[in-house]
Amino acid sequence: MGLPGANILSRMGATLRRDIDVARERDPAARSTLEVVTAYPGLHALWMHRLAHKLYLRGLRLPARWVSQLSRTITGIEIHPGARIGPGFFIDHGMGVVIGETTEIGEDVTIYQGVTLGGTGKESGKRHPTVRDGVIIGTGASVLGSVEIGEGAKIGAGSIVIKDVPANSTVVGNPGRAVVVDGQRVDPETLHHPTLEHTRLPDPVAEAMACLVRRVTELEEDIADLRAGREPRQRGKDGDCLPTVREEIAGILGLNGGSGI
Repeated sequence: MGLPGANILSRMGATLRRDIDVARERDPAARSTLEVVTAYPGLHALWMHRLAHKLYLRGLRLPARWVSQLSRTITGIEIHPGARIGPGFFIDHGMGVVIGETTEIGEDVTIYQGVTLGGTGKESGKRHPTVRDGVIIGTGASVLGSVEIGEGAKIGAGSIVIKDVPANSTVVGNPGRAVVVDGQRVDPETLHHPTLEHTRLPDPVAEAMACLVRRVTELEEDIADLRAGREPRQRGKDGDCLPTVREEIAGILGLNGGSGI
């Protein structure tokens, strides 16, 4: 039977190797292991957080905050010692990232610079987000309050999320809206090897404008037909079954039942 100390060192070694592998896998700029170990602030912040978190769990709250503040000074990334972070976590660049005390982050999550996982006021208890496995959060996005980001979701750059996000969905805008929802179970292979092309996201405002332009064109055609003494042309199998422009735009913007338009 192996010594307990040897088992601990083995687990620590495996964790560190995974951290390095994740950085090399998700950042095409990573040229070598030495570069990742010595020049990646997201990695340094994660390692220092693990130390701070252990102190926090042992009740050494002030020393834990000292370690957290030292990490913030060195890396520009602020992670509260109380935050729980799963394996495979990667912060790309990282300057300006803030992660609050009751945040829970699952496995293989990726976030970019300027992301805030914060609270909304002076609530007590669970007041920060829960981020499930395989989530990607784009540059400058803010996820505020005790909301849940479902598995495999993507949060677009600059979005402000204050409501729960369904699994395998794409959220953009302020306030953030789920403009793409797959509705299918997330593929485990995709979940733990996330597609990082988070810049190719839908533009719901542009889509809504395109819908309005199309509807205006249809109305102009109908008016022209009426003026010429012709019956307006039928579109689709049953005109009564076509969505109204309100319904169509509500669907694009992720609104419920057309409310808020």
